[in-house]
Amino acid sequence: MAASTTRSSTPRRPISQKRRQLINKISVNIALALICAIWTIPTIGLFISSFRDRDAIRTSGWWTVLPHQEQVTLETVALPRDTDLRQPITLPAELGGGTYTSDQISAGVTLPDGRQIAWENRRGRLIAVQGQTWAINSDFTLENYRTVTGGREYTYTDSAGNQVVESGEDLWGVLINNIAVVVPSTIIPILIAAFAAYGFAWMRFPGRFLLFTIVVALLVVPLQVALIPLLRDFVRLDLNGTYMAVWLAHTGFGLPLATYLLYNYVSQLPRDILESAFIDGASHFTIFTRLILPLSMPALASFAIFQFLWVWNDYLVALIFIGAQPNVQVLTMRLAEMVGSRGQDWHVLTAGAFISMLIPLIVFFSLQRFFVRGLLAGSVKG
Repeated sequence: MAASTTRSSTPRRPISQKRRQLINKISVNIALALICAIWTIPTIGLFISSFRDRDAIRTSGWWTVLPHQEQVTLETVALPRDTDLRQPITLPAELGGGTYTSDQISAGVTLPDGRQIAWENRRGRLIAVQGQTWAINSDFTLENYRTVTGGREYTYTDSAGNQVVESGEDLWGVLINNIAVVVPSTIIPILIAAFAAYGFAWMRFPGRFLLFTIVVALLVVPLQVALIPLLRDFVRLDLNGTYMAVWLAHTGFGLPLATYLLYNYVSQLPRDILESAFIDGASHFTIFTRLILPLSMPALASFAIFQFLWVWNDYLVALIFIGAQPNVQVLTMRLAEMVGSRGQDWHVLTAGAFISMLIPLIVFFSLQRFFVRGLLAGSVKG
């Protein structure tokens, strides 16, 4: 009895540090795998759907491009022409010879061998024999992208065999408009914020801390609060409906965050580099262009990604300051119109959505290397 009490009161051995690290590593990897799956699977579905025709999208899901079991018609059996459909029908011997009513066959009957039968043409006394087989839906087409990117009319045949004529969406022209809005709206605030961050971090002038506090305080000002005052000013200056209005709006809304982020990075740069440049007689402009900008490339690239994605996906600012004119319309506005006019045309919507994702993905993968590259490595000796 005493021995059993001793064994039960023996304390458990603590988990070793190595095992705890292994458990934490496995947990983190599982969480990252789930996050990647949640983001990647819908993207893959969107990409595959953009290459499928309208009938395939309406009748099956995108995952049917993978090997799967599908109910298909194996053969068609013809009953005698004098078969009375009002009476129970005796099937031929190759179908098991069972007796069923016409309504039962219409609803579908499962034979003893696992096959299913149903009317293919009730009036013609034709019975379709269906069974499970492995299949892959590999009918892909580029017509969806031709429809979305082209502005001319196109003709297609629907499931009923009718010829339908529709006009394309001309997304190439809208993409050019979007690039004309996004590129200046990204470059202008980054350059101004970089100058401001350098001034706040390394230049001494009266009211520096007060101005920086005002800049940080502007982060909490909602975007919607400034839209109406800006719209009134742009109307008076005859800027509304032009790209300049959108450039100024995105610059003003993006400057506070850009200045704050770049200030935190620029202020942490090694002082020895700047002091050496000052001793050599370099001016503030030379230091900014030759040292600050190259060394701040990771921060500049990170904010450029955020600003680019924000402006690229913006709908509200473009709608207010540009309007819905087709010649200056941006991508988000055209996609919103497509959702309203082509709400059932998933093959067109998926193609347009993937085109809208393509350029942001290219920008991200082009700039993401600056996040991991150590530009300051070896810049200061000792």
